[in-house]
Amino acid sequence: MVKSSPLGVTTLALGATALAFAATAAQAADSKPIVIGIPIGLSGANSVVAPSVVQSAELAVEEINAKGGVLGRKLALEVADDASGAAGAQKAFDSLIYQKKVDVLISMETSAARNAGLPAVTKGKVPYIYTSFYEGHSCNKNMFVNAWVPEQQVPPVVDAFKAKGAKTYFLIGSDYAFGRGMLGFTKNYVEKTGGKVLGEEYLPMDGSDWTAIISKLKEAKPDALITSTAGGAPNVTLTKQLRGAGVALPFANLALDEGTAKSMGADADGVYLSASYVTGIDSPENKTFLAAMQKKFGAELRTPNDLSVPEYEAIYLYKAAVEKAGGTETAKVLEALPTVSVTGPRGTIRMSKQHHAPLTMYLGQIQKDGTVKVAGTFKDVDPGEQCPKLP
Repeated sequence: MVKSSPLGVTTLALGATALAFAATAAQAADSKPIVIGIPIGLSGANSVVAPSVVQSAELAVEEINAKGGVLGRKLALEVADDASGAAGAQKAFDSLIYQKKVDVLISMETSAARNAGLPAVTKGKVPYIYTSFYEGHSCNKNMFVNAWVPEQQVPPVVDAFKAKGAKTYFLIGSDYAFGRGMLGFTKNYVEKTGGKVLGEEYLPMDGSDWTAIISKLKEAKPDALITSTAGGAPNVTLTKQLRGAGVALPFANLALDEGTAKSMGADADGVYLSASYVTGIDSPENKTFLAAMQKKFGAELRTPNDLSVPEYEAIYLYKAAVEKAGGTETAKVLEALPTVSVTGPRGTIRMSKQHHAPLTMYLGQIQKDGTVKVAGTFKDVDPGEQCPKLP
């Protein structure tokens, strides 16, 4: 017969208390929201498009939470202004990762901001879904990309201009990684397909006077113009000044989203863009998405575009990865991310090609009312060799 001593009773009581505390802590962890961090340019060059990105994220979170969340946990958003640049991004990423303790980062960024934030992503060991089109070949084991790269976006533009008889081109960009990366690829593609680049000019990110560059463009007399400026304000200033200078040659902007184009009014009329999303995509998923956005935001709705829709889909991709992983543990989520897919406004998206996604691309032309007329559709365009050394 075993007798209980006072010490034994005390020990058992303490053990029961510890177990109860552990169970309570586990329940608290299970009920704690899954926090999505959104570092984004609420100020600076990206401030034109950032509100539409945040709106897409808000809709995705609302929809998911209304259906019970993810593994029984609600989603929550933490938004931090990165001022559209490197210095701001370092602060925004650090704040979200180390102070707000977010579970994942999902956002579009300028290339400078992305590159400045990646060290914190690595050190903080959080997943990062980058939702912005960019110049390509940015590789990090924690980062996945569900937007286009030059191999997917440039050929439809150059091929269309070539079919219209263009042989010579002039290139204009913002002087940062995206601008130079996009136009560097464009120049190579133009020359590889038999064309010639007569000039390649850049203006600093914070510059707004394109007069000297436009003068060089007019002197060169190219058959077509292709630009790659920072998304948002530089698109507006350059296009306005081109129109003011009477430039009327075939013109494509590699960084123009549909929302910004609408804000430009008559200046955008006739400009070509190449995108993985336009509002005119005729699919049940896109129609449902647009209706939900209109219902939620009404008169405050910012035009969904090729920078905001990938944000919406990326949150669903993260949801699928967490559910497959059985939780938010980074290593398991990263293992799951390239194996899951979602079907959304752009179609079925899977980040399976070296942390990038094959995408259907649309060649569009801006109309007088700001809408985009689809001039060509290119199914499941491969992103090419982006990050072959990633595990």
